[in-house]
Amino acid sequence: MDLFSYGEEQTPRARLLADRMRPETLDDYIGQEHIVGAGKLLRRAIEGDRISSILLYGPPGCGKTTLAHIISKRTEADFVKLNAVDASVKDVRDVIDRAKTAKAMYGRKTILFLDEVHRFNSSRQDALLPAVEQGIIIFIGATTENPFHYVNGALLSRSTLFQLQPLTKEHAREAMVRALADASRGLGFMRLEVEAEALDHIAQTAGGDIRRALNALELAAVTTPSEPDGSVRITLEVAQESVRKPTAKADESTQYDVLSAFHKSVRGSSDAALFWFLYAVEKLGMEPMTFIRRLIVACSEDIGLANPQAMLQATAALDAYRKIGWPEAKYNISQAILFAVESPKSNATAVAIGRVMDTIGQAGTMEVPLHLRDAHYKGSEKLGHVGYQYPHDFPGHYVAQQYLPDQLHGMSFYTATEQGMEDRIRQNQQKRRIKPSR
Repeated sequence: MDLFSYGEEQTPRARLLADRMRPETLDDYIGQEHIVGAGKLLRRAIEGDRISSILLYGPPGCGKTTLAHIISKRTEADFVKLNAVDASVKDVRDVIDRAKTAKAMYGRKTILFLDEVHRFNSSRQDALLPAVEQGIIIFIGATTENPFHYVNGALLSRSTLFQLQPLTKEHAREAMVRALADASRGLGFMRLEVEAEALDHIAQTAGGDIRRALNALELAAVTTPSEPDGSVRITLEVAQESVRKPTAKADESTQYDVLSAFHKSVRGSSDAALFWFLYAVEKLGMEPMTFIRRLIVACSEDIGLANPQAMLQATAALDAYRKIGWPEAKYNISQAILFAVESPKSNATAVAIGRVMDTIGQAGTMEVPLHLRDAHYKGSEKLGHVGYQYPHDFPGHYVAQQYLPDQLHGMSFYTATEQGMEDRIRQNQQKRRIKPSR
């Protein structure tokens, strides 16, 4: 059974060019050489019809469904396709029941291809698990979302994960060149003259999405008036009318990834930090407040006392955004981002927090030393709440005395670095002879 096949009533040219040009073999498959190149594991499994349960993870248009189509053409197993958008638990159980019958009566395997598996909630994914574990079905899942976020751990552990990479404009261009040369499935039956600039524009704008590129090429071919000699000329202007800028996808995984890239860039690249911020807001439609909050965190986590002014810049940007909104506040936020990136860096605050938290986790209940306890009431002296030395009564407004609980006396959590203003704190610590504990 191959649900990728089309009805007999459909003539080849009645289908979209992208469907007509869908590769039937791995030799025709474009891209993903790292998993289906010569000698690669997945290629050997497909060619030997020894496919096991797998997950195909990658962005839209990278060839996940096409790869499943090639498997369906190659295998002798029953091949069933379901789309998680509209498939129910009953649909899955029906497939499993038929698979049990095919295996028991004919010894035939069943492969279930579940497209957009991330759209299946946990309960529907759970319905698959026993059949996969028992070998009743071979599961192939395709997802554009991070499978570690959206696929049950048990199902993920029983499947081999293959990550497909985004295709490039060169891949899209190669697919269009093939379509122009193919007279039976492609556009080779037409007298087309396509300018190189037109192909380049479609390939670039399609962003590596082969289906999008082929659909745009076909639209240009069938809607452009022919010349007196019967030929059809596709110019750059025609190509520009046939394909529009894609709307970038901002799913949850993408947002987490972009936010992560932004924070990491704050630690080392003004150009990258500014790019990821504006790309996320202008291209992906993400909320600027998300990045301001992350910037404020970074100002303590990664800059700290090396430049305390970074925190003030970030909170001022927050105030500006609240008062004047987007897009005007992009200048204020961008200024705060650049100030943070170009500031000296120190993670001493974060390290100190980590040391304190580790100590808290390992220690029992701590008693406040008697001389640090509240003494603003009559009778405190009788309870022994005496001995506190007021630092402002001493030279340099400092006096060495115990501040930590008895069990932690002598420990040091915060060790200043030599970065920026924190160097002065380090020198002050040395004067006070505070010895780090680690």
